[in-house]
Amino acid sequence: MSKDRLTTLLDYLQQKPEDSFLLFAVAKEYEQRDDLSQALLHYTKLKSVDPNYIGLYYHLAKLYEAINEDHLAMSTYNEGVELAQKLGDFHALSELNNARTNLNLQLGN
Repeated sequence: MSKDRLTTLLDYLQQKPEDSFLLFAVAKEYEQRDDLSQALLHYTKLKSVDPNYIGLYYHLAKLYEAINEDHLAMSTYNEGVELAQKLGDFHALSELNNARTNLNLQLGN
């Protein structure tokens, strides 16, 4: 019987505990399994290890929205927008701006 994806990723992460891609992949895997606390743990570790990992901000903010932490979601979108502008990543900037606008509309702002 082969290992499942999460087990494999966790094995790799043990060997490279600060690998940005692995932290992101593990967080996404937990998120897909609806284990939001573990997903949040890995996203926040990724943010502390590699705050310039631009893909993190959209997914972390969406997770905050899912757990009704709208203030943290908005803050995360804002950080991501600022980083995307700094990095010149217009695709990420567009996604983050759209998500932030949608959250603002939901909140009635």
